[in-house]
Amino acid sequence: MKPQIQAFFDNATWTVSYVVFDQPGGHCALVDSVLDYDPKSGRTSTRSAERLVEFVQSRNLTVQWILETHAHADHLSAAHYLRKKIGGKIAIGAAITQVQDVFKGVFHLEPEFRPDGSQFDQLLHDDEEFHIGVLTAKALAVPGHTPACMAYQVEDAVFVGDTLFMPDVGTARCDFPGGNAHALYQSVRKLLSLPAQTRLFMCHDYPPSGREATWQSTVADQRAHNIHVHDGVTEDAFVELRTRRDATLEMPVLILPSVQVNIRAGELPPAEANGVTYLKIPVNAL
Repeated sequence: MKPQIQAFFDNATWTVSYVVFDQPGGHCALVDSVLDYDPKSGRTSTRSAERLVEFVQSRNLTVQWILETHAHADHLSAAHYLRKKIGGKIAIGAAITQVQDVFKGVFHLEPEFRPDGSQFDQLLHDDEEFHIGVLTAKALAVPGHTPACMAYQVEDAVFVGDTLFMPDVGTARCDFPGGNAHALYQSVRKLLSLPAQTRLFMCHDYPPSGREATWQSTVADQRAHNIHVHDGVTEDAFVELRTRRDATLEMPVLILPSVQVNIRAGELPPAEANGVTYLKIPVNAL
C-alpha cells in the first residue's frame, strides 16, 4: 500500500513539511513542521502550522506521529503547537541526546533542562518500525549533517531530512557541531542502496536560478545525477568536496533561535520572572 502524501513548502525557510496518511478518515504523520519566526521582531506565528491543521481536519485524519528528521538549524519546529492542537506523539532519533548535550553548554541553558530526550514523546532507533494507521514505517539513522539525523521510510517513500537535496543541489553541510562528512557519505550510500524506484522526499529545496522549488526524486535519479554523490564518487572525493564547500558557507539565519527551541521538541524556553520568554544569542560561540 502506498502512502498518500501532501507537501507544504515554506518560502521563508525553503522547508518542506509533509502530511503522510493511509487514507481519508484514517491516520497520519506530520514530518518537519514549521513555526514561523521573525528574527527582526522576535515574533512567532502559526501560519505555516495551520496549513497542516487545515489539511488534517479536511481529510478527517487522526494524527499519530509528529516526526522530526533532526534538530533543524534553519527553522523552528511547530511540533509542540501541533501536538496541543491536533494530537500525536512527537518523535525524533535517539541520538538527539548528543545534540542536546552540546547545545545545553552553548546556550548555557537552565539547570532544569535535561539532555536526555525527555522533551520528546518517543526516541526512535535505527531500523525501529512503527505504524501510521495501516502503513508500516521504519526509522533509518542517517548521521552526518548532525549526529541525530533520521530518515523515515513509509512503504515505498523515504523522507530524507537534510541528508540529500534534489540532484542539482547535492547534499547537506557537515560543519555544525557533531557533523561528519564521512558519516554523511555512508548515510547517503545507505539510502541509495534502496530499490531504484524508491521515492525520496526532501526536507528543503534551494532551487538554482530558473527552476521552481521541487522536493521529490528517486533513488535512481540521485544515483545518476546528484552533483555531490552520484555513482562513482568515492568517499574521499566527497569528503574533500564537502569540507571545501562547507568552509565557504555562512551560518543559517535562524540557527541560534532554531536549535534552542528544536532541542525542546518545539517548545519555547520557560518564561522568566517577568513572564517573558527569551531566546539566547551567544556571542562568538559558533
